[in-house]
Amino acid sequence: MINRQLIRTKIVQLVYAYYQNGPRSIDQIVKELHASLHKAYELYALLLDLIIAITREERRRLAINQQRALREGIYQPVAYFADNRFAAQLEDNQQLEKLRNEFHLDWTDDTEFVRELCDRIENTEVYREYLALEAPSYNDDREFWRRLYKQVIQGNEDLDRLLEEKSLYWNDDKDIVDTFVIKTIKRFQPENGTEQELLPQFKDEEDVLFAEQLLKQSIANADQYQQYMNQASRNWDISRFAYMDLVIMQIALAEMLTFPEIPVSVTINEYVDLAKVYSTPKSSSYINGMLDTIARELASQGILLKPLPTRK
Repeated sequence: MINRQLIRTKIVQLVYAYYQNGPRSIDQIVKELHASLHKAYELYALLLDLIIAITREERRRLAINQQRALREGIYQPVAYFADNRFAAQLEDNQQLEKLRNEFHLDWTDDTEFVRELCDRIENTEVYREYLALEAPSYNDDREFWRRLYKQVIQGNEDLDRLLEEKSLYWNDDKDIVDTFVIKTIKRFQPENGTEQELLPQFKDEEDVLFAEQLLKQSIANADQYQQYMNQASRNWDISRFAYMDLVIMQIALAEMLTFPEIPVSVTINEYVDLAKVYSTPKSSSYINGMLDTIARELASQGILLKPLPTRK
């Protein structure tokens, strides 16, 4: 689940904090990186568990409405939402149950928020269209939750604030983790039952090594990378760069020089995108120009042995 985009984001945050809060040992900061990435996986499990919490609240509401319908002799309410087969399969998922126990996941303390979320859901067009179906299939049930998640949970500012209160690690994680949850919903198949696989914390061991090496190289070779930046700054007023810009370029250079399989253009694009999120409005263009200049200079010296992006 944890992809390189999230790894890069975490390392930018940690390296910046490393210089702002005073130096620590490399082992300490690597340990903090792993803790931060593990918290991102916890958020993934928590957001999946939110689907279960919402479903259970809908079952409670359905039971109340069914009793009222019997008592008053009126039309029985539609049970599609409460009986949603995708949500039921997720609720019984063995892997998620293990994660719920490991992370002690529980929405009980946030019952009021879950109920408010259900109120909001019941006022959406997605909900009305779903209840209007004559006999929804499993695919309809799954698609309902995919659309619902994108419309009501993804980008939900109230949920963002609630999560921020639970963990400062999650300030910048949710946008990325939301995409993992949606991907998981789409992967569910009824024939897999309770053994449906969730996304693993890491795709493979290479991503674990990528995270550790990028962080270590960014800090261990900081003086050398600073020298490269100073040499390239003859065409740039380095005083115009925010401190975060320098951190972002430092990590980008570590990636360029440490991982031969990652194209230079990919590295530059990734860190330009990070600058758009974490630095000033003009930072991305400065960083793009500086990294391109440094890459070409290092390539001319035989230090960087990679093809360079074509200049437009």
